[in-house]
Amino acid sequence: MLSGSIACYKACDVISQLVKSGNTVKTVCSQSALQFIGPATLEGLTGEAPYTTSFEGNRMMSHIDLARWADLIVLCPASAHSINALAHGVGDGLIADIFLSNNFQKKFMIAPAMNTQMLLHPATQQSLEQLRKWGTIILDTDSGSLACGEKGEGRLLAPSILLEKILMELKS
Repeated sequence: MLSGSIACYKACDVISQLVKSGNTVKTVCSQSALQFIGPATLEGLTGEAPYTTSFEGNRMMSHIDLARWADLIVLCPASAHSINALAHGVGDGLIADIFLSNNFQKKFMIAPAMNTQMLLHPATQQSLEQLRKWGTIILDTDSGSLACGEKGEGRLLAPSILLEKILMELKS
């Protein structure tokens, strides 16, 4: 699953590598993620059009079907908005609907990506802690140059590291 962040391009690299290593990947995009990458990119990488809403024709139960289908559910990149919404049970789109319908029956991994101040905001920190308490796997962020021009924490991990962590969870 991809939420709105410039780091969506890194998620595309991870998706490509997962498919090349023999995994079947289905993608879910928030509307804001589609402002950074297009559906054609994800369909080209996975062979299947991304899921974008809970109300697509022939996909009316996608939130339940995808939660049942997946071996591991990954939100990468996870924006501050998506993290805070999930931690408060706000079902404002397909990503939250999958999170809620899964109810931790399958592992759920979050790879945050955002500006340092957004990451350090007490609301985001509290949300990350709540998600951890519920059993969500929260990956660290990297530090360095951010898209906003600042330097600090909040960068999405490098695709090679993300791939390694995802593959490790799939094996466990």
